[in-house]
Amino acid sequence: MAEKPQPVHVLYCGVCGLPAEYCEFGPDFDKCKPWLVQHAPELYPDLIQESNSKEVDGVSDQLQAASIAADGGGPSGSSVPKQEPVKRLPGGKIKKKEKQEVIIEKVTRNKRKSITTIKGLDLFGIKLSDASKKLGKKFATGASVVKGPTEKDQIDVQGDIAYDIVEFITDTWPDVPETAIYFIEDGKKVPAV
Repeated sequence: MAEKPQPVHVLYCGVCGLPAEYCEFGPDFDKCKPWLVQHAPELYPDLIQESNSKEVDGVSDQLQAASIAADGGGPSGSSVPKQEPVKRLPGGKIKKKEKQEVIIEKVTRNKRKSITTIKGLDLFGIKLSDASKKLGKKFATGASVVKGPTEKDQIDVQGDIAYDIVEFITDTWPDVPETAIYFIEDGKKVPAV
């Protein structure tokens, strides 16, 4: 009778979460090295030699760098402005920060009727539900918050209100500069200024 196969024990990295033998292909291999030296030395014997050669007076370079960063920057106590952590998508790709801009587009339906779509007000900290109510009252039309094709919320206003919308937005919400407002005309983004 054949032996029953046993499950394979896989050691996962405590830093990046990949199997230990695949850490070198991950986005944070430099951060994984100390963990790998401690928990999986047989997989990366080169790292043990590398870490031994970098030790200075029993303290590794990484610990020295961490203690310098914790001091606050120097003897004067002046702190360096902290950078925001880089957001990464699966696979290690860096997530791009969205530009703060309002995009206004007029869509014609049924030959005569049109809808004005306003995207990007939420990037300026404006609640879209409040903005749609104000737009509906100002222009005496129906206005609602809907999900756009890119799964982002946008405001749809019935009718062609593109002629007055820029002035209304800048007067109602002074945080939105006029230079950040764009129209979509013939498939091209055109500044409203």
